[in-house]
Amino acid sequence: MFHDFLNLLYPRLCYICGTDLLKNEQVVCTSCLHDLPVTNYHLDNDNPVKKVFYGRVPVVDATALLHFRKKAAVQQLIHELKYRGKEEIGVFFGRWLGAELSESEKFTGVDLVIPVPLHPSKLKERGYNQVTRFGQEIAHSLNAEFSEEILIKTTATKTQTLKDRISRWGKIEETLRLQQPHKAEGKHILLVDDLVTTGATLEACAHKLLEIPKTSISIATMAITD
Repeated sequence: MFHDFLNLLYPRLCYICGTDLLKNEQVVCTSCLHDLPVTNYHLDNDNPVKKVFYGRVPVVDATALLHFRKKAAVQQLIHELKYRGKEEIGVFFGRWLGAELSESEKFTGVDLVIPVPLHPSKLKERGYNQVTRFGQEIAHSLNAEFSEEILIKTTATKTQTLKDRISRWGKIEETLRLQQPHKAEGKHILLVDDLVTTGATLEACAHKLLEIPKTSISIATMAITD
């Protein structure tokens, strides 16, 4: 009864279609959930996310939960998470992908989950890293550690969208620093982000983490652009 009363005062709505959510629904309604473009790339040894990094940085494996298409539902969800403070979307995606990865032998060896970092000024402006809750939920599902203290962004950068991948990679890597790297030594790290497009940001972060002795890297994102 209390749940019904609370929902009457503060209705829980689907972030895609705006309909009322039922008690057992989270973030999106069942109808919209079934329409989301799931990749199932964690089941594919030769998937497009892994191909993004071929010849660029050695990764154990890589996956993305969903396909990202402009003006579609996944873009809408990530926008709500990234710019409107809807961190429950990150939790939702993290639990979903975490459950999938916990059934995959390729990801059960992950020891440590690290998110792509935000510069402190951006973090202060936004109030949160949109990937934090996503990564925490995946770490919980994989019985792995989670850390935002090892990979640090030291310089704020303007958007790099229009630059080519090589230019972006060099600029991004210059902004990264390792802190207490011994905490990651010898570990299989899962690097997480919201979206992979050119892969330049993830590539720069992976190269920096691979400076730590005996580490290996896998990658997981909420979505990949088609």
